Amino acid sequence: MPSFLDSRDLRFLIGAGVVMVVLLGLTFALGPAPVQQSLGYPSSYASEWAGAKAAYLLLEEQGYRVERWEKSPEDLPENPDGAVLVLAEPTQAASASELAAIRRFVSAGGRVLAIGATAAALVPDLDAAAAEQWDPQPKTYEALLPSPVTRDAPEISMVAPDTLTSSEHPWLALYGQNDEVVVISYRVGKGEIIWWASASPLTNGLMRENSNLALFLNSIGAPANQGVYWDEYFHGARASMISYFETGPLPWAGLQIAIAFLAVLFTFSRRAGAMRMPATESRLSPLEFVETLGNVFRRAQGTHVAVEIAFQRFRQVAARRLGIRGTSSSAEIVEAMDKHGVRLPESTAALVRDSETAVGDSSLTERAALEYVRALNAATHALDPRSKDVGIKAAYKMTNENERN
Repeated sequence: MPSFLDSRDLRFLIGAGVVMVVLLGLTFALGPAPVQQSLGYPSSYASEWAGAKAAYLLLEEQGYRVERWEKSPEDLPENPDGAVLVLAEPTQAASASELAAIRRFVSAGGRVLAIGATAAALVPDLDAAAAEQWDPQPKTYEALLPSPVTRDAPEISMVAPDTLTSSEHPWLALYGQNDEVVVISYRVGKGEIIWWASASPLTNGLMRENSNLALFLNSIGAPANQGVYWDEYFHGARASMISYFETGPLPWAGLQIAIAFLAVLFTFSRRAGAMRMPATESRLSPLEFVETLGNVFRRAQGTHVAVEIAFQRFRQVAARRLGIRGTSSSAEIVEAMDKHGVRLPESTAALVRDSETAVGDSSLTERAALEYVRALNAATHALDPRSKDVGIKAAYKMTNENERN
């Protein structure tokens, strides 16, 4: 042991390490739980109103060999022999090879429960359009003909069903009302595809309504099948060690430990190092540096940064609430909001559409930046009333300082 590391230094280092571990443990145990989304989406992990965790756990309790599928469809079994793939309103598109893998799975004898217009784009020879308006009130649909899918389920409830467009295969309309068809089935090779217009019959909030539970179990089939693969791959889950570390808390925990270690090391080295007299510096040098740095920031004109912060927050909320890509343009997001019944005043919508261009405009004035930030925050509130304003304080502060000058 080096001569400069005495027993007091060693006790200090050990005590600092113990305190750090205790604080990390208390932070994890006493920290607030993450805020749950009010609606959610039909994921087997989601316990919100529109989640599907209850349906997944029910299959386990009923003896199904159910599995969350976080791998590519290319890894599905080549001989499905009655296995079921659940595609519950996927949020991501598939590649050509993944579409071909789903077709092979069905043609070889598998069954696909495809739900929503986004799932229709993944299964063979089926087209559907998303609902134009999102109505939170469930509607009742009656069985149109006797079928294994409609057994013990004379009527079901659905919320905001998508619209069936076409299919190249002869299909059976199983549930509907007037001219609206919400559940169909058709054959592809040795397998079968069952399409629902909405995932609400299997969600935590509506699974017990009418005969929704019977419809869900009938669509899955008997527990003796080869297995049930509940897709989470197209919900963004990826089964890899890298993705686990990227999305989990371990990188942040490691960063906190590294910062604490460097702080302890720095304080120890400063205390135990050689004693030297501090160099005497002229007071003119620091003052000149401060003045130079102030001129640099004054000329930077970073008003567009406040708009960029508000726009990125708006895009994140829209991707989560509307189920669209996280790289969608501002015009695409406004169009998706309009289709889901979230309409903005025309002046606000125009500013939101132009905000994407304003993000890269370094010559943007303070007043224009304030208008863009207010419009983006209003659109974000329309999607999620609990969201907080971002960027507006910075833009407002820059505007006031400019007016005072």
